[in-house]
Amino acid sequence: MRGHSLRAALAVSACVAIAACGSDGPPGAAAIEGGGAAAPTGGAAGAGGGQAGGAGTGSGGSGMATGGGGLGGTGVGGSIGVGGSATGGSASGGSGGTPGVPGLRFIGRTDTSQSGETRYAWSGSGVAFRFEGTEASVTLKDSGRFHTLIVDGQASVLATTSGEQTYSLASGLAPGVHEVQLYRRTEASFGNTSFVSLDLGGGTLLPPPPAPARRIEVIGDSITCGYGNEGPDEFCDFSADTENHYLTYGAIAARAVNAELHTIAWSGKGIIYNYGDNKDDPLPSLYDQILPYSSSLLWDFGWQPDVVVINLGTNDYSTGDDPPAALFTDEYEKFLIHLRGKYPSATLLALVPTLLGGSDLTKARMTIEAAVGRRTGSGDANVEAFAMSFTQTGWGCDYHPSAATHASMGDALTAKLKSLKGW
Repeated sequence: MRGHSLRAALAVSACVAIAACGSDGPPGAAAIEGGGAAAPTGGAAGAGGGQAGGAGTGSGGSGMATGGGGLGGTGVGGSIGVGGSATGGSASGGSGGTPGVPGLRFIGRTDTSQSGETRYAWSGSGVAFRFEGTEASVTLKDSGRFHTLIVDGQASVLATTSGEQTYSLASGLAPGVHEVQLYRRTEASFGNTSFVSLDLGGGTLLPPPPAPARRIEVIGDSITCGYGNEGPDEFCDFSADTENHYLTYGAIAARAVNAELHTIAWSGKGIIYNYGDNKDDPLPSLYDQILPYSSSLLWDFGWQPDVVVINLGTNDYSTGDDPPAALFTDEYEKFLIHLRGKYPSATLLALVPTLLGGSDLTKARMTIEAAVGRRTGSGDANVEAFAMSFTQTGWGCDYHPSAATHASMGDALTAKLKSLKGW
């Protein structure tokens, strides 16, 4: 149904303009196919700018990235300036910090070009650390959005306000060692998050939790972002508190196979045609950037995934002006070639779009399989197309997958990853 697929398309027109994507929400079942130097006690760890987004609760972590921070200035009860080195970018470099050395580990693509801040923006990006003490607070520059906060395995929501503010992450904990993870819930369209400092009261920063050895990158649109997955039904208006990347199929699958996750996704984006047939800055044009609003800050791709999942094409085929089959196939193949240049050893898994139906699904499947066929025919045996089979249970906002549907999609992707990689 064309009108239905219009609403189901990976971004509603209100969110395509991105900067104005809102600031303020799953149920019936049918089978669907295809469809971071030592830190002193009592210090604050400063980092190396922006905004964030999304709400809702959940469990399980979204995967750690090797983007650690080396700690700079020290002092008991004072601030610890974090060098904030991270994997990648013309504005940043380095690795996840020295193993066994106290520090922070930043999650996903990070930028440290602005002194005293570590900036990140893509869905699921954030920071993880361990400490000995009873309390922890963080200073962020944010834009009044939401983050998933996990303290010793217990998940909750951290809501932020605009400007530089300090937020309590934990207090009154039992004396001892504790682990904290903080993930963006909403997508890059809401702007950057700037990590400024960490304060542990009288506590001691410890080496961060180790990153999983397995690595996954998921590339996509609003489905991959978790657009509206915590909304009550298909009729709700999208807002930041209805988007929860932590409960997306990609994050669920990454946790299930104990893999570190990077997500590069933006609502309304396509391979060529964005939602509503707009052709400005489709996802491949933003893909190499650390921060999608900063075209000069480019990722260095030092972080190499085992598997790259591509879930694009729904927006290309969501409205009336579908791209010609030859053009879409050509552009999809170009993106696969680009990814192979960045990730020589990764398995590239091209998903058949998960919300399309009817002739739109047929065309998307045909053109994606054709692009993959060209790559395998050219000697790349480590790329394949995949149509996930899952159960659709109710809807999130604007006919996007509900949290329950994401869970089923996550199970389907988990099974595929286990089969594909022997995990």
